[in-house]
Amino acid sequence: MARYLDPKSDLVFKKIFGTHPNLLKDFLNAILPLPYDCLIENLSYLPTENVPEIPCLKHSIVDVLCIDNHQRTFIVEMQLQWSRHFIQRMLFNTAATYVHQLQKAQSYQHLSPVYGLAVIDAIFTDEEEWFHHYRMTKVDNPNKSLEEIQLVLVELPKLKPTTVAEKKLAVLWLQFLKETNDRTEEVDEALLTMPSIKEALRLTEVSAYNAAELRAYYKNWDAIRSEKTLLIDKFAEGKAEGKAEVIKNMHQSGFSTNQICNAVGLVETEVLEVISLIR
Repeated sequence: MARYLDPKSDLVFKKIFGTHPNLLKDFLNAILPLPYDCLIENLSYLPTENVPEIPCLKHSIVDVLCIDNHQRTFIVEMQLQWSRHFIQRMLFNTAATYVHQLQKAQSYQHLSPVYGLAVIDAIFTDEEEWFHHYRMTKVDNPNKSLEEIQLVLVELPKLKPTTVAEKKLAVLWLQFLKETNDRTEEVDEALLTMPSIKEALRLTEVSAYNAAELRAYYKNWDAIRSEKTLLIDKFAEGKAEGKAEVIKNMHQSGFSTNQICNAVGLVETEVLEVISLIR
């Protein structure tokens, strides 16, 4: 029985999509909202550039940068955690890539579209939709839009292959990313019917990696778990500080201890302790 690694990790993700252009081509054609008469026929990799990091998420972002036969540039990322600054980072990265296409003395007609695709292993909206496509549209006529810079964000945990009506191959690619991990014992037969996904699965098998790569893989996951713990701690601190501010304001406004307890969800002794600190 084959043992698998998680394709969402940077090592495995880059092995699949950063060194096999045929797999990346199939993945992008399936996921992105590209015109059917203008799908990617072939692509080549470009060197990734330094972009702003999000604090506390240093190990969570994977970049694959490529250009296709239509001179469109694609930025592909696997994001393991969500940050409220992530969309700004994606927009900055995509816009910067668009601007940097021009060499000195070149005219604007040499600019080509840039797509930013982020598959995010977290839920960041309260909408039912898991596929989010952004582009600039005319305010009074949404049918008119500027196609040069587009962002696509996918909320991977929301994916439900049995209920989604979009393109079958797109759903299967995302199902592969969502469900394959160290605990996978049996692979959905539907994934094996697609040659490109079957090849990607082969590249996630433990046997495809040497000892040094496996050490790097587990070290990376350990770093990610440490980051998540740090974020949880910071969130808890911020939540406590927010409650302290509410207690302070309500106490100074003359609310009773019981009313404050009901408002912040703390017991009387906890509220009184906060009040003693702000006097």
